Amino acid sequence: MATPKKITITGGAGNIAYSMAWRIASGAVYGPNTPVDLSLLEIPTAVRAAEGVAMELQDSAFPMLRNISVTDNAEKAFNGANAAFLVGAKPRSKGEERSDLLAANGKIFGPQGRALNNSAADDIRILVVGNPANTNALIAQHAAPDIPAERFTAMMRLDHNRALGLLAAKIGVLTTEISQLVVWGNHSITQFPDLTYATVDGRSVLELVDQEWINTEFIPQVAQRGADIIAARGLSSAASAAYAAVDHMHDWIHGSKGWVSAAIPSPGVYGIPEGIFVGLPTIARNGKWEVIEGLEISPEQRQRINANILELQEERAAVAHLLS
Repeated sequence: MATPKKITITGGAGNIAYSMAWRIASGAVYGPNTPVDLSLLEIPTAVRAAEGVAMELQDSAFPMLRNISVTDNAEKAFNGANAAFLVGAKPRSKGEERSDLLAANGKIFGPQGRALNNSAADDIRILVVGNPANTNALIAQHAAPDIPAERFTAMMRLDHNRALGLLAAKIGVLTTEISQLVVWGNHSITQFPDLTYATVDGRSVLELVDQEWINTEFIPQVAQRGADIIAARGLSSAASAAYAAVDHMHDWIHGSKGWVSAAIPSPGVYGIPEGIFVGLPTIARNGKWEVIEGLEISPEQRQRINANILELQEERAAVAHLLS
């Protein structure tokens, strides 16, 4: 039997964690033959609810789910963790400025970064799901100086999947028939779902859809999809976010079949300053995210990418006191 892997989920009583835990327990991260120890981290007032999640997981009798623990202690939750999904975050309140939200989440992700630094396994892989995900990842990464920066990522896979789904419906193909789509930038309204390089069976997507649809429908719909879901069902995305998070971690470990969008620390490509967490065209290979380099960038693409750079730099400036 394979060596057991420990996976930690923060915000363990929340809707995203609830949707995620069953996929993880079924082997969707490390594979169906690898035993899993699952740790749920919650704030003290939500520990009892997380214990209910643990009961349901136990009742599901997953063959490879070896152990489930629930705690409000980050050091304990991350102790020996091989993979961590940082889901729990403070949501934006009505009338709250983005800078206030960033500062509030700094009080969550800074301590979690330090706990990861102190207790996680050497092969730890970290995916920040809780928003503002890109800058929350930056905060956590800076709080963990002993963990290589490339072991921190933020989730753009949900935006990538949203783009695939909308495009597939528009042109009448399966999502698996679409290749080389990318979502650049920040997991925010500025994000740039880019079809410039996308193909369907070797044919450019730009031959199948018109530019007006891309600019007036596709890009805004992908960027605003989260708000549209809240307006429709009264709740934020949960199952789709959970599905995307598990896909991201699975591909990171086992490799992706092609291009996927992931927010990683910028290596300084495409005019993007080093260090900020930014969505890039990547491929997962040999346990690492590799940037697709050498793509030609048009003036229109540059304008949209630069809008994301500006926003991410502003966010970094807002939490600069947490990064020293």
